[in-house]
Amino acid sequence: MSFNRRLEQKPLKRYQAAKVAGIFLVGYAATMLYGMFKPLPENISYESDWHTDTEADILFDITHERDGEVQEDHEIFEHIEQMIAEAEDFILVDMFLYNDDYPPDMSFPELSSWFSDLLVEKQEANPDLTIVVTTDRMNSFYGSRTPEHIQRLEEAGIQVIWADLDDLRDSNVIYSGLWRFALQWFGTPKGGWLPSVFDPEAEPVTVRSYLDLLNFKANHRKLVVNEQEALVTSANPHDASAHHSNAAISVRGEIVNDVIASERAVAEMSGADTTAFDHMQYNGEQADTSSGVDAKLVTEGKIKEQLLRSISDAEAGDDLWLGMFYLSERDVIEALQAAADRGANVRLILDPNEESFGQERIGVPNRPVADELEHYSENIEVRWYNTDIEQYHTKMFYMTDGETALVNAGSTNLTRRNLDDLNLETNVVLRAPQDHTLMEEVDHYFHALWNNEESHYTDDFNEHGDGAFWKYWLYRIQESSGLSSF
Repeated sequence: MSFNRRLEQKPLKRYQAAKVAGIFLVGYAATMLYGMFKPLPENISYESDWHTDTEADILFDITHERDGEVQEDHEIFEHIEQMIAEAEDFILVDMFLYNDDYPPDMSFPELSSWFSDLLVEKQEANPDLTIVVTTDRMNSFYGSRTPEHIQRLEEAGIQVIWADLDDLRDSNVIYSGLWRFALQWFGTPKGGWLPSVFDPEAEPVTVRSYLDLLNFKANHRKLVVNEQEALVTSANPHDASAHHSNAAISVRGEIVNDVIASERAVAEMSGADTTAFDHMQYNGEQADTSSGVDAKLVTEGKIKEQLLRSISDAEAGDDLWLGMFYLSERDVIEALQAAADRGANVRLILDPNEESFGQERIGVPNRPVADELEHYSENIEVRWYNTDIEQYHTKMFYMTDGETALVNAGSTNLTRRNLDDLNLETNVVLRAPQDHTLMEEVDHYFHALWNNEESHYTDDFNEHGDGAFWKYWLYRIQESSGLSSF
């Protein structure tokens, strides 16, 4: 080849390389934009009508310190055990964290295996009973393996649905655009050679599982349903979460059918066989219509819409309470500030975000958010839950004007990922007179924690207050970009 010929081919090669790069960038950008704005599947981001025929109960797991000793007043999984025992037609479960992965130098109750044992024993004792369990792919480390306790479910004839979240909008959109355009097509085979980030002693996992993990998407729902009742909670059947403080709402009435319909939508989105849902419906006794409790189901982005409507209704003298594991969503923060400007009393009980399954954390996002709110107005006060190795994992909003009270609680942290149709989430909203037994119980819960009645529940804001400039902007960047675990 002559020298002149080689010179002629260099611009051609550069042109071809630029053309390939241009096609890649256009495809990547288009995929990224589609991931941000694509339409959601039917009955995802769902809001039911108000049901006036609802009976409801509130349940708490409270880990606290009394006389220097850690005490656990837990009732949620005891109630779930009772629901499983009483089921006659079906059991429907959807749980986010459902595994026994944690650092090898730590020890926790075997909650995930215990929960699986309950379901397997129920299925074996009642072969005609339908049991469906939906869970997040994190528990298989995104397809690398199937945990032994979930294998036992499948072997017992229980239908297990691994929630497929491809049809949801993307959280970590910069990365997910690349994932969707160039990486997802390779699939995720079982096996691997890399240690799990959650448990180095667990079965090895694949590189492609790690690449899938970086999408930071989750089926974050936590609920159990039978023909008589639905329970929506913040608690996971996860060994390393066994000591956490949590809250749950139990409802009986037509709202149970709304919960079933919302779960069927996840099964359909995941490409699962939905035949089992054809026979699932509320068959409990007619609820006491004199109970005075109105209830509605909200999922995904509808949770945020309902929450913002509630906060916007707050007027001078109204009390707003938050018990929350994560608080970072800017619309919610600004709504709380506006409520304080109108004279509402805003009190926040937050997890200090200092520990996560044996790993020390730097307090993001709660500490910079708390610093911003605490110093915004004298009408906003913050206290920190007194945690040790556990977390204050509750996700509950409560407000009252002295006559009517409202509770919005379930699986949902108040973050962009949880509120903006990026995760799967389920909450129940309850409305009743302030003097209703249920609302008095919620009111007592918040006041007892705030005032440390008979136990050391919470610490003063200054115990963990942190106005570090860099933490504030770290949280803001992580919140807006999706490059975070919250």
